[in-house]
Amino acid sequence: MEIVSVLVILILIVAVVSTLVLTGKPDENYSGSTKRNTTNLTLIYVVIIFIALVSLGIYIWLT
Repeated sequence: MEIVSVLVILILIVAVVSTLVLTGKPDENYSGSTKRNTTNLTLIYVVIIFIALVSLGIYIWLT
């Protein structure tokens, strides 16, 4: 059990350190990629919400 606890703590430390290292690097195309990512996510949400509403309507209609 102690080995598992040590491994979990070690993985957490590595994750925190690597996250801090990666956030220290600036992204030159940040504004362009952010706009593209926001557009893609919005499109995905619209499609998923539409599919969910259609599915709910079909479920209610059939029951």
